[in-house]
Amino acid sequence: MVKVIILGASNAIPTAQSENTHMVIVGQDRTVLVDSVSNPILRLEQAGLDFNDLTDIIVTHFHPDHVSGVPLLLMDMWLMGRQKPLNIYGLHYTLDRLEGLMGFYNWSEWPDFFPVVFYRLPSKEMTPVLDCGDFVIHASPVHHMIPNIGLRFGFPQTQKILAYSCDTEPCDEVVRLSAGADVLIHEATGESPGHSSAAQAGGIASKAEVNKLYLIHYPTGRFATGDPVAEASTTFQGNIQLAKDFMVLEF
Repeated sequence: MVKVIILGASNAIPTAQSENTHMVIVGQDRTVLVDSVSNPILRLEQAGLDFNDLTDIIVTHFHPDHVSGVPLLLMDMWLMGRQKPLNIYGLHYTLDRLEGLMGFYNWSEWPDFFPVVFYRLPSKEMTPVLDCGDFVIHASPVHHMIPNIGLRFGFPQTQKILAYSCDTEPCDEVVRLSAGADVLIHEATGESPGHSSAAQAGGIASKAEVNKLYLIHYPTGRFATGDPVAEASTTFQGNIQLAKDFMVLEF
């Protein structure tokens, strides 16, 4: 059974209880990290996972609260003896900047560094990302302040579908990406350019006719206000929950 583990559910300002939004998809043969923040190795260990089991990373966009942990993850993997390749997927815009960032760390000179393979994705709806026995992943561009992708995960063994909006204002691309999904994980930062409120996330869930909505990337700690679930329930009549750090969704 495939597991999706929420490693962080906060928006760009984390707290001691809630890290920046990122997650990991754990299958039998592949383990895929979606975004990388803070110190991912510690976060993975807290979730009961071995960092060396990671096979792939999907970097949704080049904002610090989604990509800042990549350099430390790669360095720690190298220092702890990783030898097997690691695949990294993202838009051209994103990976060009990620490679530039790593260049500032002079990573090409790190001795005996393991292979890292970059897969540049076109900015087209339902672009294939990864296809294995446990899951099939597609990406679609979403409406953020910089180029960004949302994701759709299909789980062939159970015929279930999970969609993830990533950071976006309401858009038809997310409706199509999540159409008929069993679960939609949608951001709820608040209504602002490039972002969505909980009510707007509920509206997308209704249009897409999903079964269940998880709100993520919402304000936490002293910045938390109101009741996001109640707000989303004004526009979506299905099951609504707040995503929480280390929550496990099984497919």
